[in-house]
Amino acid sequence: MVQPYYRKWMGLYGRTFVSWFGEKPALFMGDVRMVKQVYSDRTGLFPKESWSDNFTRGLGKGMLLIDGDEWKRHRKVINPVFSIDKLKTLAVTVSDCVGPMLLDWEAKLEKGNGQVEIEINHHFDEVATDVISHVVFGRSHRKAKEAYLVQKNLQSLIFSSVFNDLLSHIPGLRNLPTKSNLKMWKLEKEVKSILINIIESRLATKDTAGYGEDMLGVMLETCTPDKVQNPLMSMDEIMEECKTFYIAGHETTSLLLTWAVFLLSTHQEWQEKLREEVERECGKEIPTSHVLSKLKLVNMFILETLRLYSPAMVIQRKAGSDLELGGIRVTKDTILTTQINTIHTDKDLWGDDVYEFKPMRFENGVVRAAKHPNAFMAFSTGPRACIGQNFTMIEAKVVLAMILQRFSISLSPKYVHAPKDLFMLQPRSGMHVVLKTI
Repeated sequence: MVQPYYRKWMGLYGRTFVSWFGEKPALFMGDVRMVKQVYSDRTGLFPKESWSDNFTRGLGKGMLLIDGDEWKRHRKVINPVFSIDKLKTLAVTVSDCVGPMLLDWEAKLEKGNGQVEIEINHHFDEVATDVISHVVFGRSHRKAKEAYLVQKNLQSLIFSSVFNDLLSHIPGLRNLPTKSNLKMWKLEKEVKSILINIIESRLATKDTAGYGEDMLGVMLETCTPDKVQNPLMSMDEIMEECKTFYIAGHETTSLLLTWAVFLLSTHQEWQEKLREEVERECGKEIPTSHVLSKLKLVNMFILETLRLYSPAMVIQRKAGSDLELGGIRVTKDTILTTQINTIHTDKDLWGDDVYEFKPMRFENGVVRAAKHPNAFMAFSTGPRACIGQNFTMIEAKVVLAMILQRFSISLSPKYVHAPKDLFMLQPRSGMHVVLKTI
């Protein structure tokens, strides 16, 4: 179990208790009713917790981290990217991106006489990066990958500093020209330079159809001065959103696919059920958006994967003023923390078989899967629920369907099950599996 101390503290102090991070009090919310009260609020009583400059450098100061009117502006601009019409074409984009990976696996299988061992998390990371590159940057996706690689290095450096360097918490130190800071500043400058070049190139090559159908094109259509007098987003804000969606939009899907393959490998009966459904609904053809809606078992399988192995581990808000929450008096600026896995493994919500893998829990949909309609938190809940949840589900369905059409999967003997929490739930030593032709 990841984060076992939270479960132990719940046993000692109840579902709701206070802990401290330095001078900041944090209210742990293990009661789903309290969670609903916080995340369903539309009045602004529970704003996002403030993040340090380092975190915004690593993740981009986009919708994931911003709040209030700023968030509303960004959401209004980005909403069209995730419209039904846009998502209908996503299956084709995903299949185009996953195709080369499957061809590579087939080539390896030919050399390995029908069996090969691979570390699959790395492959999923590349596919998810390719997909998000096309969705965010369209025809500029190759250039954008350069920015992604630099941003990824910057993110690793920042997270390593936060976890391993106690000096990084000293106020004002991030502004000093230390060796670590100089490297961060250099990488940050590189990312900005690449994105500026992409945006300037897009502005210079605008045609009669506009700036493009990708996310960058949609933002530019709404925010360039030649389109509107008072743009909802500045060019700097557009760059920050590109960074946020690139990092958050690919990593969650990559990890979801990784844990889904783990569960396919450890539950062979479900692997066969899903393969039969995929073959029945689309045969060997590439799954279309119409076919995806018929893959009921695949959908339930993915939801149960997210329940047990949600890539996102924690959601935080803070009290915007002194208030009462679930009968508890809470002071202003108290951090309100929800550990997703504690809600997802609450026996009172999900039953005594809460740790068992049972996709049929979701047979009647998400809101009826547990004893409370808000018990499933993988995409958060309420007005700030993840804008990309349908995007993620479509991508995961297409990738899994195309894999099941071609391969059987089992765990490698060298795999050691040791999930770790590093902002997201990751396999500690990768996900080693054995592929066979079917």
